[in-house]
Amino acid sequence: MDEARARDVLAAAGVLPGAARDARLVALGENAVFAAGDLVVKVGRDAELLPRAERELAVAAWLAEAGVPAVRAAEPKPLLVDGHPVTVWHRLPDAVRPAEPRDLAALLRIVHALPAPSFALPPRDLLGGVERWLRLAGDAIDPEDAAYLRARRDGFAARAAALTPQLPPGPIHGDALPRNVHVGPDGPVLVDLETFSADLREHDLVVMALSRDRYGLPAEAYDSFTGTYGWDVREWDGCGVLRGARETASCAWVAQHAPSNPKALAEFRRRVASLRDGDETVRWYPF
Repeated sequence: MDEARARDVLAAAGVLPGAARDARLVALGENAVFAAGDLVVKVGRDAELLPRAERELAVAAWLAEAGVPAVRAAEPKPLLVDGHPVTVWHRLPDAVRPAEPRDLAALLRIVHALPAPSFALPPRDLLGGVERWLRLAGDAIDPEDAAYLRARRDGFAARAAALTPQLPPGPIHGDALPRNVHVGPDGPVLVDLETFSADLREHDLVVMALSRDRYGLPAEAYDSFTGTYGWDVREWDGCGVLRGARETASCAWVAQHAPSNPKALAEFRRRVASLRDGDETVRWYPF
């Protein structure tokens, strides 16, 4: 889904007070995210994402009832427009500063203290998107690389299922990165609720450990995260398994952009080569 297609869907949805062409594109990934006036609208890549959109709205309502600082939905149910799920959100005030790892850690402490909601949260299916992302990549990537990632996915899925956690399982954000925190005038709030799950809380903590090891997060920033949360997941002997699973998923996620973006293809090749070589020092770049 490119920007033009997403704007066509946005126009057909009729959820904005003004013209879809005037909305500002904020992000383009699995969702195209548009901002206009007091609203933000997310257009999903395809109909397969409808159940996730429904769950994200249920999570938003649950967090609002629990008083958790998080983005709030403007409409309680998603629309399905021309095969694309569309959700509508209240636009947050402008950020007063970039989110930092310690902001994320403070919010995770709140989420990790929550009891389960009244509706079912799924397990964190970290590797569940791999097949779809590889399918979207198609012939743009080497078939041997795709086969390698599928085999790696299967291996890490089996190992992750056998882990013994250090923390009590429960609700997690599922994609715990500072980019999913918005710091407005009233403080930090969580955004992008679509990966909320019920699983090992360590999933939320491994993300930042990987950011330190692969994406160049400074050690002091990582230390501020663990200091605020109160524990370093790297002390847990299962950390490497969840890290390996997330690396596999991250490679496949970039692959879906390879057909239309040469930079994505180059980054995909860099990541796969580092995994094949077993070189954990190779720097990856956010995409």
